[in-house]
Amino acid sequence: MLGAYRYSQEKDESGGPVTFMKVRALMAPPGVPDFLTRTRLVEAGAVPLSGRAWAGRTGISRVEVSTDRWFFMVGCATGGGGLALRMARVVLRLGSLPGNYTLCVRATDTEGNARPVTQTWNYHGVGNNMVQRVDVVVE
Repeated sequence: MLGAYRYSQEKDESGGPVTFMKVRALMAPPGVPDFLTRTRLVEAGAVPLSGRAWAGRTGISRVEVSTDRWFFMVGCATGGGGLALRMARVVLRLGSLPGNYTLCVRATDTEGNARPVTQTWNYHGVGNNMVQRVDVVVE
């Protein structure tokens, strides 16, 4: 039996088995959600962020956040025996001018595997660990 969770590029290709969870990081979206678009509405100035990062068999070495695809490292606190981390509370300064931003968060594990900016496609759609993006409008 091949199993359902495999990394393959075509229907008839056996591909490799999914044996562990890839590195992940998620932030709690800031601000208030717009009902229709789910875009977050925030006030200009300090915007606190928090979240989690984890990997299947490894620890997390760093967590980075971004407003424009330029990532910068944020502090982390270990938890769960070193296999999961809690992002330290980060405060972003989102300019004094109104505008649109895309907040991103990514993690890197202790083996150097980083959450990708774009997702690699596979036939079964497994292993999705693309960088989380949250659109915000600064009012």
